[in-house]
Amino acid sequence: MTKKYLFLLILALPLLALSQNSRPKIGLTLSGGGAKGLAHIGILKAIDSAGLQIDYLTGTSMGSIIGSLYAVGYTGDSIEIIARKINWDNLLTNQSSLRAIVMEEKDEYSRYAVELPWVNHSFHLPSGVLEAQELWLKFSEVLFPVYHIKDFSKFNIPFKCIGTDIATGEAVVLDSGEVITAVRASMAIPSVFTAVQYDGKKLVDGGVVRNFPVKDVMDMGADYTIGVNVSNGLLAADKISNALQILLQITYFKEAEDSKKEIPLCNVYIPMPLENYSAGSFGRAQQILDSGVVEGRKLYPRFKALADSINALYGGPMSQRQLLPKVDSVLISSYEVVGLHHTSPSFFMDMMNFKVGHYYTAPQLSSRIRRVFGTRYYDRIVYKLEPQADGSARIVFEARENPLTTAKLGIHYNSFSGISLIANLTTRNFITKNSRSLVTVDIGENFRARAEHLEYIGKQKNNAAILGVQFENFKVTTYNEQDKFSQDGLYKSSYLRADIKFQHSANRDFTMGGGLRYERIGYEPKIPSITDIDGHIGFLNGIVYFRRNTLDRVIYPNRGWKFNAEFNYIFSQAGKLKILSNGQVILNTDSMNVLNQNYQRVIFNTEGYIPIGQHSVIMATFQSGINFNNSALSINNYSIGGLTWQFRNQVVFAGLPENAVFSPSVAVGMLGLRQQLFSNGYAMARVNVGMYNFYNANNSVQTPSWLSGYSLGFGYNSAIGPLELSAMYSDQARRVITYVNIGFNF
Repeated sequence: MTKKYLFLLILALPLLALSQNSRPKIGLTLSGGGAKGLAHIGILKAIDSAGLQIDYLTGTSMGSIIGSLYAVGYTGDSIEIIARKINWDNLLTNQSSLRAIVMEEKDEYSRYAVELPWVNHSFHLPSGVLEAQELWLKFSEVLFPVYHIKDFSKFNIPFKCIGTDIATGEAVVLDSGEVITAVRASMAIPSVFTAVQYDGKKLVDGGVVRNFPVKDVMDMGADYTIGVNVSNGLLAADKISNALQILLQITYFKEAEDSKKEIPLCNVYIPMPLENYSAGSFGRAQQILDSGVVEGRKLYPRFKALADSINALYGGPMSQRQLLPKVDSVLISSYEVVGLHHTSPSFFMDMMNFKVGHYYTAPQLSSRIRRVFGTRYYDRIVYKLEPQADGSARIVFEARENPLTTAKLGIHYNSFSGISLIANLTTRNFITKNSRSLVTVDIGENFRARAEHLEYIGKQKNNAAILGVQFENFKVTTYNEQDKFSQDGLYKSSYLRADIKFQHSANRDFTMGGGLRYERIGYEPKIPSITDIDGHIGFLNGIVYFRRNTLDRVIYPNRGWKFNAEFNYIFSQAGKLKILSNGQVILNTDSMNVLNQNYQRVIFNTEGYIPIGQHSVIMATFQSGINFNNSALSINNYSIGGLTWQFRNQVVFAGLPENAVFSPSVAVGMLGLRQQLFSNGYAMARVNVGMYNFYNANNSVQTPSWLSGYSLGFGYNSAIGPLELSAMYSDQARRVITYVNIGFNF
């Protein structure tokens, strides 16, 4: 007898003991482990390569996600392709792509660190941090081909996953219904993901009580079990360093005891060497996948020998494994929307632009759901497809509305404006149906407040009337550009604005409108400078604007453009204003007729992001503004400097502080490169040039003054918003300036 057949005989002894008459059933169990569960894919690839037939499959958490895909017919190779293409940062978030958000909501979207909904007369914390709308949609897309199978035992490989009943703490075996909901429930890590309603129960991650469900695969009929465990168990005492780790450690005490019972049930137990990764290491997904592939290659000979021994003893499989059913689209014959209380089915379907009697693919359904999700009336939108006798499907949308009122909080620090707490209260349908009202207050070194009411008009909700009022106080440093932009004064600025606008949004990327605005500006010198403004002025401003926004993200976009063009006509000026030079009045509105001089202005800003490669993005901005026929007053001039837009008429410029230059005409162009260093961490370099005072009061071009500047910085996408630390230099100022910005500005 050759060594090969002797080895097969030894390997086959457990199988002979299990079954003398029929081919033994092989069960596979995939444990939970968050990001580490991606390593399961490498084992599946090795199983496929070895030709080993899996007859039953169980999984928990990430094991349930990978396991469900394998069970319905995806191969290990195809699952790897899906996993490597996923942007995990986008998937594991509450946010949709900014492109899906309606234009009226883009400026307010994803700007606050904390959002507390008002429910039953009090503010409530959610059951978890992440609802993960995009994750629901991704599950819906990859599991779309088996939408008609509601019994998981009818999958290509019979499948079960595990959840935990939050009310009883008991394990719940999920084997029927909507597989999308089942796997989402199985991975709902407590305090991280929101709990999921399933068959009358509220479920969280099955890993809380049964992270390694080997017994369940045996109950399904497995004679021989293979268990792949990516969990490292409880943390050692010296590895626990924060409150969240303590909480999770306590949460998984029961699961640790259960695993001690499950591991001995495995005929082949595979502990994956992933000690250098954690459940949240999705930023290192590629490395985890690679580790799984390496381990799979090591295990391939063992799987191959097992497959060969079974085939030698019992013959080949009765039938070849069926791959994923080919279902590209489905005919929707009827629909239902459930879960609505404050919005109507007609509003929901109109915003979705959905029609029955049409074929839809999974990506098309996801796209339409993003459209209605982009109205921000909804916290979650999922769907299920119910097969009909004629081959079509009835679609049932399950919507969970956002509470009508939400309190939001954010922290902001900037080198110019100082530290502040930004509080926002947003309510919908407060005055009329299909409306949004908000109040935002910036409490800090510079007080600011804003209120706005937006009223949708028309069936398609693409027309809106907007009423707004804003007030702010700023302490502003002035600079002497003749002396290398050295500080030479300080004044207090106040600004009041009230406006009414009407706008039309042609789509989610473009809007145009017009209206009337009243503005009142006041200046009070605190530390005299070479040139000072003292007093106040008020005026009316007729506005027409065009805006476009195709950015994909609010923080550190990867692609897209943001464009704003505004045309103003200033009239009906009134007030009392003095302009002083070295303390002497050079212009007094009481003695001159300057307030009767109406004038026009145009403002143009655009910023764009172009990806080059996987981790690099080119950044570009262009800003310009011109005041026409404004010979007497500089109070409405443009302020050049700073890296963050913070106040009216500001033109950002790398290399100079805010308010370094005031001018009635300015144009600035910037090019930059952003390089991702690690997950959420970026290095940034910018270079910009600008010219100002190129257009005089007689409406003619003149010789401009020039500026040039540069910056190098580090940025991080933190839980409270963008964090940026930069060093700037200007050829005109000839000194290095540090610049810090944390969080979103007012």
